[in-house]
Amino acid sequence: MNRIKEILKLKGIKQKWLSQQLGKSYNMINSYVQNRRQPSIEDLYKIAEIFEVDVKEMLVSNKIKE
Repeated sequence: MNRIKEILKLKGIKQKWLSQQLGKSYNMINSYVQNRRQPSIEDLYKIAEIFEVDVKEMLVSNKIKE
């Protein structure tokens, strides 16, 4: 799972702008934002660079806590 939606909102960035920066379609970015699809590792690093955050901040663990 990724935190793209959360970080977009926090930074005040629009999906359309992010799609232009990455050279991806709006629909692809929307799929990432809705967690229907996960970006490649390369794209995840590019997104983190654009957001100016550590790539680790982009991810949410799906590990079940006991």
